[in-house]
Amino acid sequence: LAFELGLLWPGFMAHAGAIIGMPFSLEGFAFFTEAIFIGVYLYGRGRLSPFLHWLAGVLVAISGVLSGIFIVTANAWMNAPTGFVLRDGKFSAIDPIAAMLNPASLHEALHMTLAAFVATGFAVAAVHAFFLRRNPRSDFHRSALGLALLVAGVSIPLQIASGDLSARAVGRLQPAKLAAMEAHYRTEAGAPLLLGGLPDDATRTTRWALSIPRGLSLLLDSSLHSTVTGLDEFPPENWPDVRIVHWAFDLMVLAGFAMLTVAAWAGWNCLRRRPFASHPGLLRALVCAGPLGFVAIEAGWVVTEVGRQPWIIYNVMRTRDAVTPVPGIAIPFVAFAVLYAILAWVVITLLRRQFLETTAAVVPAHAD
Repeated sequence: LAFELGLLWPGFMAHAGAIIGMPFSLEGFAFFTEAIFIGVYLYGRGRLSPFLHWLAGVLVAISGVLSGIFIVTANAWMNAPTGFVLRDGKFSAIDPIAAMLNPASLHEALHMTLAAFVATGFAVAAVHAFFLRRNPRSDFHRSALGLALLVAGVSIPLQIASGDLSARAVGRLQPAKLAAMEAHYRTEAGAPLLLGGLPDDATRTTRWALSIPRGLSLLLDSSLHSTVTGLDEFPPENWPDVRIVHWAFDLMVLAGFAMLTVAAWAGWNCLRRRPFASHPGLLRALVCAGPLGFVAIEAGWVVTEVGRQPWIIYNVMRTRDAVTPVPGIAIPFVAFAVLYAILAWVVITLLRRQFLETTAAVVPAHAD
């Protein structure tokens, strides 16, 4: 991230570096704390007392959460910039604490933290559900699946509730982004909620969408008759890409409710005291739901970043004024792209080898 900011966004850093420096510094501190204690946790098994080994794992979790929160506050500042005075195009009277505690920081940090727990819970549940299908008698995979589902099952309804809080906050702070999320072109009272469809900027309509009458007004203001700001209130040059934002938002919501359905199915199964191994359909659904948390996270970041366009700092600096001109970044961009492609190949190779070795160790050779 430091390389990206230095190489790609010098105009942004020249103005905002002094403001977002504090959350980046705190994030770096939390990250290195996490790295240190994950080393202690991994290599301390059998060398530390059980309590100290457990404590190292707790510190990994706490520092990981704090790392995410600090970095998200920097992004939230880009969506709701505060803590400075703009004079003659320059930032002055900088208050980094006020910048971190900007109006978007609470709902963004809450939403992202819960998203991390959801994605992790479902990913871990998918792995153990896969192995439990292969070896229904495994106490290890049965217990691990139960723990992962506890994390995922508690987090997903809280995540959806935080999504509602976030949408209302976006409606107050970034009405153009909300209008793009909902493909809502015209300001109106009793606005419908549009699901799916093909937004068309030229005609300012969304074709083939499923329309729920007055649904958007109800969700945003708990009233069937409240007025919702549309994109027509903003100059077209200040519109984000409506199709990308709307489709990414719908994908995020769809993935979230799919995971909620699977979590409810698993919870109902637990209430009936039915062992997971006796329900292959549920195990199959859990395996399929494994990637959905990460799909929802990536779609949500597309909504956050593309929905803010054409601004890198909302209503303060345009993206085109902050980015490095193309000739200046071609060589380092290609070099880093090649480096990360190689690293991705190494990671995939190692994970595949680990996965196959674990499968061979857990599943008997004669198993179907």
